[in-house]
Amino acid sequence: MKEIRVAKSAGFCFGVSRSVDMAEKLLEEYGGACSLGPIIHNEDVVSELRRRGLRVIASPEEIRPGEHVMIRAHGAAPSVYEELEKRGALVTDATCPKVKMIHRIVREAAEEGRYVIVIGMRAHPEVEAICGWCGEHAVLENPSDCSHWLEENPHLFDKMITIVVQTTQTSGNFTECCDVLKKRCTNLKISDTICLATSTRQEEAKALSLQCGAMVVIGGKHSANSLHLAEICSVACPVVRFIERSDELDPGTLRDIDIVGITAGASTPAWIIKEVRNKMSDEIKMEESTIEAVEAVEKEQSFDEMLEETLKPINNGDKVSGVVVAITATEVSIDLGTKYSGFIPTTEFIEDGSKVEDVVKVGDTIEAIVVRVNDVEGTAQLSKKRLDAVKIWDTVEQAVESGEIIEGVVTETNKGGVVVNYKGVRVFVPASQTDLPREADLSELVKKTVRLKLTEVNKARKRVVGSIRRVAQAERRAATEAIWNEIEVGKKYHGTVKSLTSYGAFVDIGGIDGMVHVSELSWNRIHQPSEVVSVGDEIDVYVISFDKEKRKISLGYKDPDANPWTVFTRRYSVGDVASVTVVKLMEFGAFATVVPGVDGLIHISQIANRRIDKPGDVLTVGDVVEAKITAIDEEKHKVSLSIRALSAPAPAAPVEEQSAEEESGEDAMVYDLSADGEATGEAPADDAGDEA
Repeated sequence: MKEIRVAKSAGFCFGVSRSVDMAEKLLEEYGGACSLGPIIHNEDVVSELRRRGLRVIASPEEIRPGEHVMIRAHGAAPSVYEELEKRGALVTDATCPKVKMIHRIVREAAEEGRYVIVIGMRAHPEVEAICGWCGEHAVLENPSDCSHWLEENPHLFDKMITIVVQTTQTSGNFTECCDVLKKRCTNLKISDTICLATSTRQEEAKALSLQCGAMVVIGGKHSANSLHLAEICSVACPVVRFIERSDELDPGTLRDIDIVGITAGASTPAWIIKEVRNKMSDEIKMEESTIEAVEAVEKEQSFDEMLEETLKPINNGDKVSGVVVAITATEVSIDLGTKYSGFIPTTEFIEDGSKVEDVVKVGDTIEAIVVRVNDVEGTAQLSKKRLDAVKIWDTVEQAVESGEIIEGVVTETNKGGVVVNYKGVRVFVPASQTDLPREADLSELVKKTVRLKLTEVNKARKRVVGSIRRVAQAERRAATEAIWNEIEVGKKYHGTVKSLTSYGAFVDIGGIDGMVHVSELSWNRIHQPSEVVSVGDEIDVYVISFDKEKRKISLGYKDPDANPWTVFTRRYSVGDVASVTVVKLMEFGAFATVVPGVDGLIHISQIANRRIDKPGDVLTVGDVVEAKITAIDEEKHKVSLSIRALSAPAPAAPVEEQSAEEESGEDAMVYDLSADGEATGEAPADDAGDEA
């Protein structure tokens, strides 16, 4: 041999390491205990633990009264837990968290009425325990088993089926089994539950066996993952030695092979791997100063450091990085490369209503913060959101220093204020800084995006205080100045009605309130502004006048193009005939509406082609009659109408009986209109005739 190469992932996985640690602590505390089956598939480790007081039993019936019982990493069926409880056993559960995850998957499948297929070794304790958590199920070891099962169970082809796999299976066997089942079964839900450490160990063994002339695989004869390693290595490497300990290896048989690789199963302790490596190193004849010796030393150091790293504890608040190994409805499982199994609640990924599978996938590398460590179960609850929040603390502190305006979403009301989420950081905004009126309901801000400034940050206490009001006030001041700098008569604004009074409406046009007088709200006569607008309405207004010194603005809301007089003059001229509606009768004549908002006067002399005593002798309010427009005063907005002008001439009256008015034959302009188009009717007929 010239070189020895050791796989980096060889040896204890975190589940096995955790179970051994738990056994040692149990023995240290109580001096004696028992385990349901060997803790791991390594006789040396089991013998050492037995020497220290851990006896191995095959069933709960062997338990002594009040004895501490340990469930090994392979797990146990629910019936075993029930029996232990009946017998009053003090249970320490060392089931590997990854195996527990499979238990949860098959239990949920059973509750949903799904059939379960387990890909794995039938007699293996891990598979036996998994089956105890299933409803209807089958255990299939290889593609051939799958084919036979399909032939015997055609009635299950359309049934809902969940597939899981023993954690130590090879990915190749699992994939081939699934491919066979997919051809016939139409409703499969496949969960790849192979442990990432197992997959990594197998991939490294495969790659290493391609580089070496021989491979030494260390592991228990009954260890499934060790047997799989030997199978994988034998495919690419012509010489494979499968041993449990160093005394089974004859290095002399490998002397003529240049490069020899070493890998080990998950149940192989580090000290056995070192013994094997050292025994092989004694056979290597080379100068320590050569490059190969330096590389060997470096590899040894790296391997020792790697082993130490996998056993390194983690604490609350630590920043960790790991690979996603499984995703369930409730959590995302993370392999941290240590004796702890990490998990993040799926709620951290699906707050916006998306599916967790759309956000994170198996194989993704995730950084997170350790929230809670459970040394008994060997699990660590992680939080990606908290790490993301930690990363933005610098941004938060800079925002305070610079006075930068930030945006966040109000998530909830709190005692005395609201909470705003800014990139995962909770920012408290006191009620006085929300920019809402004192009596307002703070809940109206919930789920709204707001702009605010951070006013206080205490990183140690994780306290951040902000103010929406400061931003709103600054923006209003800026908007106010912009309006006063650009305002001019006639300029239009889109505003919001803020309040109503008896004399008008106050409208916010972007930081400044202007008033629309009641007379400017409508061309028609109204009594209250509420007849036209309501608080909160968005309306278009224009500037009638303004006073920069007194900071007052008068606004108009009436559309100039809808001015009744404008409508009238566009439609009619002197001499036109219009259908008018009689709206009022007076002694000197009748008022009639020509267009809404514009009334004309039909003088008593112009109602009929004969003399009448009063307008009521001919007309009634509501009558619609044809009348000729005889005069229009553009300046005073006066209109004179005549029905008589459209009538046939009356028979000639005796000369002595004709009145002076009839002799004149003139059409008289007899009244003025008010600003809103209503006639005053104050001018007597003779005077009006003089004006015309």
